Amino acid sequence: MALTISTEVSHSARQSDHSKTLSSKVAARKVNVYYGDKQALKDIDIEIPECQVTALIGPSGCGKSTFLRCLNRMNDVIDGCRIEGEILLDGEDIYARGVDVVHLRARIGMVFQKPNPFPKSIYDNVAYGPKIHGIAKTRAEMDEIVFHSLEKAGLINEVRDRMDAPGTSLSGGQQQRLCIARAIAVEPEVILMDEPCSALDPIATARIEELLDELKQNYTIVMVTHSMQQAARVSQKTAFFHMGELVEQGDTTDIFTKPQDERTLAYVTGRIG
Repeated sequence: MALTISTEVSHSARQSDHSKTLSSKVAARKVNVYYGDKQALKDIDIEIPECQVTALIGPSGCGKSTFLRCLNRMNDVIDGCRIEGEILLDGEDIYARGVDVVHLRARIGMVFQKPNPFPKSIYDNVAYGPKIHGIAKTRAEMDEIVFHSLEKAGLINEVRDRMDAPGTSLSGGQQQRLCIARAIAVEPEVILMDEPCSALDPIATARIEELLDELKQNYTIVMVTHSMQQAARVSQKTAFFHMGELVEQGDTTDIFTKPQDERTLAYVTGRIG
């Protein structure tokens, strides 16, 4: 497995010099998460650079999805969940008193594991967020947002003549790209993705991965993935979680080819996980 990953990581290697010049968009400082008396995350410190793909990897139950949900305060809705520490977006703590969570979730969009289009038309799926947030003032402005979002999500050529069709009528891969278009439509700065390809076939997965390469030109992307090969293909930075701890983070090439921690080495070579 390690040999396969090291050959696939070549694209990320070409990004490494560029990445060193980019600033941190999101940062966590001593983040601890508790569900009741159980501690799910322990002292998480991480820097997430702007306009790159950062992959969160690790065994099931290691805390990577819990951490992802911290980044747009989705854990707020879970009873008994308590978060300590700071999570900074452009240097501002998103958990500070007075932060507008609705506005925050417009700045930090989310794409879930399984495609979840609304029971609405393709057009209305994408228009929903801009309508709620009052982004478009006229139908012409809304049309522009919808078409531009579908274009950036790589879907416009497939749905241009069927905008009134239900979003649920699309294939699984198309539905996931529709959900990406829906997230893009409110002009986010960060896009969170929780295993966005796990329910898709290999062809649809490849299309999403191509799309990530395009989207990172304009968005900061944080992606949880169970696939180390996918992390190696699409990300420039990788963070390895294990048993609620952030064990190691750095350039994807380094994490997969010369990890510093024995636990990381054991995971990427298939000895644990």
